Amino acid sequence: MVKVWPEAMAMTIDVEDLGDLPYASRVETMAGYGVSAADIANVLDIDVADLTGSYAKQLTGGQVKANARVAESLYRKAIGEGRESVTAAIFWLKTRARWKETSVHEHAPKFTHDDFILSLDD
Repeated sequence: MVKVWPEAMAMTIDVEDLGDLPYASRVETMAGYGVSAADIANVLDIDVADLTGSYAKQLTGGQVKANARVAESLYRKAIGEGRESVTAAIFWLKTRARWKETSVHEHAPKFTHDDFILSLDD
């Protein structure tokens, strides 16, 4: 396993997975961080069609790997201790277990002016 460009945004990937594509690690890293294919092509100075045709696996794989790493991090926080774990657990359960917050609104009976008039005959 190696860290790929750039150091600050590196994801760990297998060198064997890169094949003969010179920008494979960079494409996968940028795709994982949500950079669009058009912007990646612009940074690498290649045509968007060439990028999406040659690096389709890296464009998809980068997003999947990044999502998996974030899910793992959130899961670890959710099963941890402290205030942060409560927030992470609630978020996890809302998104993964379909929890939702509900509000209960109680309505008081409506009274009219006639309900408070006293009879003088009594």
